[in-house]
Amino acid sequence: MNTSRKDFLKTGAMLAAGSLISTPLIKAAVSRTELLSDDFLFSLPKLSYGFNALEPHIDARTMEIHYTKHHQAYVTKLNEAIAKEPSLKGKGLEQLLGAGNNLPENVREAIRNNGGGHWNHSFFWSILKTGTKPSEKMHALIEKNFHNMDEFKKEFAKAATGQFGSGWAWVIKQDNKLVITSTPNQDNPLMGIPEVVKGKPVIGLDVWEHAYYLNYQNRRADYINAFWNVLNWQKVEELVTK
Repeated sequence: MNTSRKDFLKTGAMLAAGSLISTPLIKAAVSRTELLSDDFLFSLPKLSYGFNALEPHIDARTMEIHYTKHHQAYVTKLNEAIAKEPSLKGKGLEQLLGAGNNLPENVREAIRNNGGGHWNHSFFWSILKTGTKPSEKMHALIEKNFHNMDEFKKEFAKAATGQFGSGWAWVIKQDNKLVITSTPNQDNPLMGIPEVVKGKPVIGLDVWEHAYYLNYQNRRADYINAFWNVLNWQKVEELVTK
């Protein structure tokens, strides 16, 4: 068992024992993915829903740990990296990620991993909502690019299950087409690195074990299937048509 999974299960046990904070309802919407405080430090975006809002598809305990522990850790380490390079202070998150291999070498890996983790999770929270369905326009776009909705979901599941180890599955807009791809670790299609297929993310799914292990254990395919029940199709359409 790797360290990340051990830490995750340990944190879950602590929650079960009631030693961590109770589940709050956080009301402010996620409106940006590069929120900076007054002192130019990155911070967690606020959620527009409670940790229990996505149940039973994503359970409250996983959401709380994922958001308050894992995402917060990326933000903290990103700020630590920026502190080592004052020239980077005040730059937007997408600007940092886009710089890729042009970032100062002493913080390059930290910004790639932790800046990517911050952006990816902020994006993920923003596209989650129960009870939405794709519009006729969205259906037409899916059919244009993937033949039909079933084929689209099949190809997305293939990318998500086929991502070896930790990573993300994506639907991106590229040259007015929708493309399915995946990235390892906390990489994403916005990064200025040659390893990724570049494009504008419109759907992203976290397939790190900490995103689903408490509820689904090793059944990643079940978690991927459940994702369609909490995808905010209205937000996806907004991103596609911008």
